[in-house]
Amino acid sequence: MLTLGTDKYGDAALLVSRFLLVLLFLIFGWDKLTGFSGTIGYMAHEGLPVPALAAVIAVVMEFGVGLALLAGFLTRPLALLLLVYTFATALIGHPYWTMTGMNQFMAEINFYQNISIMGGLLALYVAGPGRFSLDRVLGLA
Repeated sequence: MLTLGTDKYGDAALLVSRFLLVLLFLIFGWDKLTGFSGTIGYMAHEGLPVPALAAVIAVVMEFGVGLALLAGFLTRPLALLLLVYTFATALIGHPYWTMTGMNQFMAEINFYQNISIMGGLLALYVAGPGRFSLDRVLGLA
């Protein structure tokens, strides 16, 4: 039986898991950062009240927190924070219940992908970062 963190594969599995879990955030956070004016425009198009602030929050959460989780830094609190952010983006960015046709179908897929990611973030919170992490090096785990 594989028990993460207590056998010879658990810590490596947690490292790979962190990478796989944050890959999406890193890719799209980087896109938001490098195309920042477009990100602000998208936030305005979505009707967010302060689009520039929303864009900054998105970049910090996706790219900044994504990098921190990849490195295993402040893993448990940041996993919970990213979980809340992911839920908010599901509600704001993928309101499939207000749509019809193919738009509804695509938004529903994206909504439930966010919900699934939340499950991974919750599991990361419970499991912790593992041995291959800054938390472990800094004595935070």
